[in-house]
Amino acid sequence: MITDWHTLNHGPSLPGLYARAATRRKITGTTLPRSGLRCWLNVDPKRLEAYRKVCGFVDNGLLPPTYPHILGFALQMQLLTAREFPFPLLGLIHLSNRIQVFRPMGGVSRVRVSVQVHNLQPHAKGATFDLVTTLDDQLGSLWEEQSQMLCRGVKLDGEPVEEVLASTLAMTEIARWTAPSDIGRQYAKVSGDYNPIHLSAASAKLFGFPTAIAHGLWNKARTLAALAEYLPAANIEIAMQFRKPVRLPSEVTLTASAPGSSGDLQLLGAGDLEHMVGHWRPVA
Repeated sequence: MITDWHTLNHGPSLPGLYARAATRRKITGTTLPRSGLRCWLNVDPKRLEAYRKVCGFVDNGLLPPTYPHILGFALQMQLLTAREFPFPLLGLIHLSNRIQVFRPMGGVSRVRVSVQVHNLQPHAKGATFDLVTTLDDQLGSLWEEQSQMLCRGVKLDGEPVEEVLASTLAMTEIARWTAPSDIGRQYAKVSGDYNPIHLSAASAKLFGFPTAIAHGLWNKARTLAALAEYLPAANIEIAMQFRKPVRLPSEVTLTASAPGSSGDLQLLGAGDLEHMVGHWRPVA
């Protein structure tokens, strides 16, 4: 697919995008736009420090592997609330997330962030598409993220094809922590992601959840922070599937295989409830 790139002079303003998202409640089509957005952005040291604190990352001189998602979030919001995008942003479900780190992300201060959507596919509950975000510096590609999103109620021709990540390696408990009742609000402050399902029980109930749930990307970031000594700093792909949401507050347990270039992991709740499964591998 050839993308029609639009370059912005500065990052979008989130309040206006949230207002736009709140007024879009209907599915308006079944074709994804071919346009993408690009913008050169600076890394804010104070925001990065706050993000590390909320997610548990130590300052090792590198951008955390999930931090570029934060840099691209406003561009993602602008793309997904554009008039030509056919699905309402509120109600989209994040099914899986795949990150590739091509080079060590040390000394990164100014980057070009690009976002686009593609790969519309039928799903048993609607349709999925991939939201792709990339990070480049003056030397070329640094990082790429592919988030698979589900829009319920979309009707597409064809048979659903669903990839299922399965653990094949022996795993042991690595860490356990409590996701506090206010972690959704804490993460929203450092990420810009103020989805109501994460903020409070009252706002989550408006969207069918009995209580607030943790952001999937906070679960992933907190997991990678706990696995910092297990993972290579670059030439790594980290894939996660989000299974059952982490209701707030909850205690979770991280299990993983041995350190190395490849490995498997699980994030479990009470009664071995599977919240998240994933693996890391060298970039293909």
